[in-house]
Amino acid sequence: MDSAKTLLADTHVDWTRVKTGESGDFVFRREDGHAYAKIAASARSADLAGERDRLLWLKGRGIAVPEVIDWREAEEGACLVMTAISGIPAAELDGDALLKAWPSMVRQLKSLHGQPIGQCPFDRSLSLMFARAVDVVSRDAVNPDFLPPEDWNKPARELLDRVERDLPIRLAREATDKVLCHGDACMPNFMVDPHSLECTGLIDLGRVGKADRYVDLSLMIANAEESWATPVQAQRAFSILFETLEIVEPDRERLAFYLRLDPLTWG
Repeated sequence: MDSAKTLLADTHVDWTRVKTGESGDFVFRREDGHAYAKIAASARSADLAGERDRLLWLKGRGIAVPEVIDWREAEEGACLVMTAISGIPAAELDGDALLKAWPSMVRQLKSLHGQPIGQCPFDRSLSLMFARAVDVVSRDAVNPDFLPPEDWNKPARELLDRVERDLPIRLAREATDKVLCHGDACMPNFMVDPHSLECTGLIDLGRVGKADRYVDLSLMIANAEESWATPVQAQRAFSILFETLEIVEPDRERLAFYLRLDPLTWG
């Protein structure tokens, strides 16, 4: 917190801490509600700079994302100040409201996936993400909170081996279906107008990069499961997702693969 006070000291406005992110970064809201500051310790400054660079690259490309206002770096860490995206996180909606917002959320994701990737400098390909998983497992840093209950008591090395067995076929499939992915397409990262229930934009874009589109699809489906009141809602959302993306036959094995990989990449 001392580093936060230092990095925000001369902004001449008041800031209120709103949360600590999964990465350990602090997030503050400006007094007028029109800007947020994300502050990372020095060990994570490079990751926060990566989010800054992604936001700068996305500006003007027709995707509703925060705009960079300021960047500050000091011995204590780094601070990214950015505009706020109006609305509330989709995670705060109940099942009925989320289902109404869902089509516009999918359209936002489709717009991101539709970006030309030829000149995109950001890579989140499977080979890189698997290398990340190897590192996390080797440090015994897997966060059990990200694992499904059935995997809580399994050794991390066993979970990694399970992913590695499917790696060749998934690498081959990725080569034919790579898009610009969000990388963490969970409900807290979709902002929604609580009145119109239209998606207003995407936030937390530090993992944006070229990857198999199923990286996003798997997380979006799995994370939304906590919000559905009935299996009918979940099935309807599944159908809307793939119909909107014009995918005739959803690949459930790819969905399962990326859900097994993702928890091993945080840590």
